[in-house]
Amino acid sequence: MADFRVLVMLVLSVVSVCVESKYMVYDTAQGVVKDKVNVHLVAHTHDDVGWLKTVDQYYVGSNNSIQGACVRNVLDSVVQALLADKNRKFIYVEQAFFQRWWRDQSEATQAIVKRLVSSGQLEMINGGWCMHDEAAPHYIDMIDQTTYGHKFIKEQFNVTPRIGWQIDPFGHSAVQAYLLGGRGVGFDSLFFGRIDYQDKAKRKEDKRLEVIWRASKSLGSSSQIFACAFPQEYAPPPGGFNFEVNDDSPIVQDDITLFDYNVEERVNDFVAAALSQANVTRTNHVMWTMGEDFKYQYAESWFRNMDKFIHYVNKDGRVNALYSTPSIYTDAKYAETDTWPLKEDDYFPYASDINAYWTGYFTSRPALKGYVRMLSGYYLAARQLEVMKGRNKTGPTTDHLGDALAIAQHHDAVSGTSQQHVADDYAKRLAIGHKEVNLSQAEKVVAESIACLVSPKPECASLATNIQQCPLLNISNCPPTEADLSSGKKLIVVVYNSLGWKRSDVIRLPVESENLAVYDSSEKETESQILPIINESISIRDHYTAAYTGKPPSSTPKYWLAFTASVPPLGFSTYTISSTKKTASVKEEFYTHTGKGDIEIGTGNLKLVYSGSEGKLSRYVNSRSSVSTLSFYVLLSFKLIMSSLKQSYSFYAGFDGTMGLQASGAYIFRPNGTYPIGSQKQNITVLRGPIYEEIHQKINTWIYQITRVYKNKEHVEVEFTVGPIPIDDGVGKEIATKITTTIKSNKTFYTDSNGRDFIERIRDYRADWDLEVNQPIAGNYYPVFFIFILLLLLFRVNYCFRPCGLSKITISVHYFKNCDFSPCGFTFVTISVPVV
Repeated sequence: MADFRVLVMLVLSVVSVCVESKYMVYDTAQGVVKDKVNVHLVAHTHDDVGWLKTVDQYYVGSNNSIQGACVRNVLDSVVQALLADKNRKFIYVEQAFFQRWWRDQSEATQAIVKRLVSSGQLEMINGGWCMHDEAAPHYIDMIDQTTYGHKFIKEQFNVTPRIGWQIDPFGHSAVQAYLLGGRGVGFDSLFFGRIDYQDKAKRKEDKRLEVIWRASKSLGSSSQIFACAFPQEYAPPPGGFNFEVNDDSPIVQDDITLFDYNVEERVNDFVAAALSQANVTRTNHVMWTMGEDFKYQYAESWFRNMDKFIHYVNKDGRVNALYSTPSIYTDAKYAETDTWPLKEDDYFPYASDINAYWTGYFTSRPALKGYVRMLSGYYLAARQLEVMKGRNKTGPTTDHLGDALAIAQHHDAVSGTSQQHVADDYAKRLAIGHKEVNLSQAEKVVAESIACLVSPKPECASLATNIQQCPLLNISNCPPTEADLSSGKKLIVVVYNSLGWKRSDVIRLPVESENLAVYDSSEKETESQILPIINESISIRDHYTAAYTGKPPSSTPKYWLAFTASVPPLGFSTYTISSTKKTASVKEEFYTHTGKGDIEIGTGNLKLVYSGSEGKLSRYVNSRSSVSTLSFYVLLSFKLIMSSLKQSYSFYAGFDGTMGLQASGAYIFRPNGTYPIGSQKQNITVLRGPIYEEIHQKINTWIYQITRVYKNKEHVEVEFTVGPIPIDDGVGKEIATKITTTIKSNKTFYTDSNGRDFIERIRDYRADWDLEVNQPIAGNYYPVFFIFILLLLLFRVNYCFRPCGLSKITISVHYFKNCDFSPCGFTFVTISVPVV
């Protein structure tokens, strides 16, 4: 009997050896099937244009000790995988990477890619240089970086992207929706991943993840777009459907000659996940986002498993699986129904769970945010001047600055959420694009264009060497204006207005002497005034000038020279500064907190009143009895004589994440208590002059504030210097300035959307669901460029300023600043020439 068992075992072994494996052809050609749940498999990779590594490191795959990511491998691998099966499809987004990869390819490879794009196997989605942030960028920057990428796609492939794919930004703005919709780029749909966890739960319950997003009340239905929030952000659904070579999801093992055969099990997993998602969406179409960050570095691993799923799931017959793209999915949705829930306003703020409100990044790395904003306005002016002179493709051009600014709009760049070495890389690229020797920098474009505008003669560009620009005016550094003019030299200042309407604004330049006069182009003296430069500004100036230029400043200015420049639309004006015998002095007044009377500044309609006993702002006064519009933005009429108005500083202690709980940081704002700053009585200094008056307050040893009231303006300008922030006590501090009024706003206020539209906000309230208030401070922060509360206050830049880090930073916040939704401001160019 024992021998018989051995014989049987031998026979079975022989049978096993004789089974032959053969090449398996999978049927992946299936399209949409009516009356079945159709699972659209959208193969994608999300490639951050800088985050944990720099954009260069991500592309070439270096510095993998931080993150194993190589975008070049992704694109190389995807092209080969698509060639293996004509039914496979893939979408790609970030043109900053794709166009770099394209330049590295042979003509033969480029021809293959063109065929893949033409056939629909490879689809360019979004098409921008990056996947931009939606809270911090100005709407013009969002348009610029999108068109910067679309231009190449149109030129090379003769196609225009039709789908918005904003899957990773941390909340989504209303202006973003209609900029990508019919009123802007013309996209057919917009897909995104991150919305508030309470909002998402409610939308899944009500099948309202997919909506018609009517983002602008003023534009109405013309602004709307079909929009979809993914049920699981932008990863594959739960159940084990990640197939990078190092992922732990079980593959589809369909070789019966091998162990772990699991086709039936995996098909059941697929069907269960498909039906689960079908239960939270309308129609019989669901999308699976088959990919994640830097996936498809070995694309065949993903496609092989998707081939098998499509083949075996469709043989099973319970649901239908197909290779798809967001375009195909959108068309299928449109074909099913034209009735969808309506969404208005926006998707801010975003919270991923009870203690994780992603409102910290609204102000993280404010210096980088300010640098991007400043260069954005400069880039606008530079491109205009480039066209006026005539664009020179061989250089210099504005392309390097355009590239750097486009990269800087990425949702881990201007947001302030990248690693420090990556943030340094963003700033370096901006500096190179602006002003770097031997490159096609924008500064040279501006200099040559201005030279030709001022002196339109042949070879006028050669005069550009006489033109000097002052990118460091924010730290009181402008070497041309600090020159000694007592020997008879004159300084000519050219002011260019990049906006489409006439502007008048105050120009402030650092100078050495108080004996100066300003003349316009008709040689008529222009009213000016001199103010001293404070010591706090000088210390910052010396430190950062050396850091920026590599050498300490050669001189130290003593004064600010201020005058009003009037400039035509898309034009320039010239002003001449020369020495004079008269002294343009300023009246300087010092007050201590022992004073009894009020202190008033402002010589025009607008005045601020400070308490003489405490040295603090107490009232706002508008002397006009009737005001129809307070600024360009306030469209309601009202009367206002006087309002109580107080300002104070405080800091939020950042929660440190002890016991494994969510910490406050660059992304997340999670305060652990609010503490007042500078509550003691303050000494103040008042400087008075014919153009504007300003009041100086030293709040404490590391906060200094200057408030300016202009004679002919009805806004207040506040400049504050914060830092270094003391952390010797081990407490992370997030600084905020608070404006308190007696206005009864009933919890209602308004914020802008990317510097364009206004949206009504109500504290501790959401229009789309019943908000469970868990973080009453962090949950009421919104991204702003401008803000007004009820009818009175309008802020620019940040309502509450939360600087992160220890560097000294100077930020201007303008109250009632009429920037007309533009990048705001003039381009200042100084020309130093000898007297004739």
